[in-house]
Amino acid sequence: MDLLCWSSVCLLILTFLSPKTLSMRYEVHSGQMKCISEDIHAKSMSVGKYFIVNPNDEHHPLPDSHKIIVQVMSPQGTMLHEADNTESGQFSFTASETGSYLACITAVGHKPETTLTIDLDWRSGVHSHDWSKVVKKSQVEMMESSVKSLLDTIVSIHEEMYYLHERGEEMHELNRSTNSKMALLSFLSLGVCLSVAGFQFWHLKSFFEKKKLI
Repeated sequence: MDLLCWSSVCLLILTFLSPKTLSMRYEVHSGQMKCISEDIHAKSMSVGKYFIVNPNDEHHPLPDSHKIIVQVMSPQGTMLHEADNTESGQFSFTASETGSYLACITAVGHKPETTLTIDLDWRSGVHSHDWSKVVKKSQVEMMESSVKSLLDTIVSIHEEMYYLHERGEEMHELNRSTNSKMALLSFLSLGVCLSVAGFQFWHLKSFFEKKKLI
């Protein structure tokens, strides 16, 4: 009897101290939500990944109707992870308090209605350590992608500025050339006007001399 009680106590202790692992696959209909709760102790590392099971061959893309909204919340309702219109993703956090943490997955509404199969693997405690490396690597890759995107944007802006500078130089050169041509045309116009005025003066003088008016 004592041995049986001792075994029961040991089993209870091991169950209480063992790290949590939640791996499941379930179905969600279009426009519906399903939430999963996990009791996590404070300061415990928790990681998870989720994805929509492809109803077709893995080499084919998912249908447009297969999109989900994912939200992971603390016991106080603080949003720890949120993703909209996604097919898969990962999340990680360190529990700030002991309590029931919630992961809610909503199938985006679609007509006609369809049923999505969701695969969710949520780990906390010791089981999360290996995954934390994967998550960190994923985060580094996301940061690297963001940096590359920013770099491409900077290069594009630099090229645009260089193009605008060249266009400015061309416009400046065109204005300078136009001003030079206008100045030359003004001098030519002035010369023609003076020539016509001189010719008219000579003609009038000759006319008055013939008439002996002067």
